[in-house]
Amino acid sequence: MKPFPIIILSIIFCLACSGDEPELNDNSEQEMYFPPLNSNQWETISTESLGWNSNKISELLNFLETNNTRAFIILKNGKIVIEEYWGQNILGTANFDQNTNWYWASAGKTITATLTGIAQNEGLLNINDKTSDYLGEGWTSLMSEKENLITIKDQLSMTTGLDYDINNLNCTTPNCLQYRSDAGTQWYYHNAPYTLLRDVIESATQTAYNQYTDEKLENKIGMSGDWIPNGSFNNVYWSTARDMARFGLLMLNKGVWNETPVLSNENYYNEMINSSQDLNPSYGYLWWLNGKNSVILPGFDFSIDMPLADNAPSDLFAGMGKNGQYVEILPSQNIVVIRMGEAPGDDLVPIQFHNDMWAKISEIIIE
Repeated sequence: MKPFPIIILSIIFCLACSGDEPELNDNSEQEMYFPPLNSNQWETISTESLGWNSNKISELLNFLETNNTRAFIILKNGKIVIEEYWGQNILGTANFDQNTNWYWASAGKTITATLTGIAQNEGLLNINDKTSDYLGEGWTSLMSEKENLITIKDQLSMTTGLDYDINNLNCTTPNCLQYRSDAGTQWYYHNAPYTLLRDVIESATQTAYNQYTDEKLENKIGMSGDWIPNGSFNNVYWSTARDMARFGLLMLNKGVWNETPVLSNENYYNEMINSSQDLNPSYGYLWWLNGKNSVILPGFDFSIDMPLADNAPSDLFAGMGKNGQYVEILPSQNIVVIRMGEAPGDDLVPIQFHNDMWAKISEIIIE
């Protein structure tokens, strides 16, 4: 296992929390299983039948439990291989299980990216449109000339150019949205422009955000989560780990649930899970990408010459959130990995834990 640079381990990252495109396999080569809608039924498959190294499972599970994990799932071809729960719910009133809701934190950004693509496919917006077309002039404190450079794509790619040297990166009021550089010329993990994608989608669709999520995503794949306000500005998605696994399975199958298209624009899907710009090749449209030659991590304004996780397969793409909420897709092996829980250490975004977790997963998965 390659150690991470010391600088990464010493900084608490805050996540509200150009390389080559990954070669996606044709999932049609292997039959994909999709759990039925409105049911707890979900087929399983054993590690023995897959030829995986079962002797290493207890080591992985012990690592997860001792690092404050609450839920962990691995899917292979849509079927559950590993599903484990530990600890209690967020209130400490009941044991955590498959029916317990937990926050996605910034892993939920991937849902917003998906909804943006759906709205574009419906002809309700175009990601190359100016954000001001949907939020109105003066949504920032910028002069109109500079504000109109910012597009929906910049919000998806974290390239709005808005100043990040401010007290509250979650603040979405115009006085918090100040000019630093032209849109498209800087990359910084700035939460406020992302948060305003909710308003863009609501304006474009004329539909409340939870309702649009329900109609266009949840009902079609059997999810039952909710966007819940968190503080003055943020909306955070909450669901069960199995709901997160359903979403991961949808993304593994390129936006199609069984035979039902959900995100039916293949071009947008491919753009979403590949480098969205050259400044941070490890970032797509609100998805983190592995296997690139450099990464800018949350809280940094400079690039580090390393991939997102050198112990994970290079084609991995992931939604990642505060305290280690992960929805991860491995196309080359038809695998989805879900982790929910408390912070495993002092870092709000546990990059080292994530890399160590994949070291242990890789000892089990044998292809």
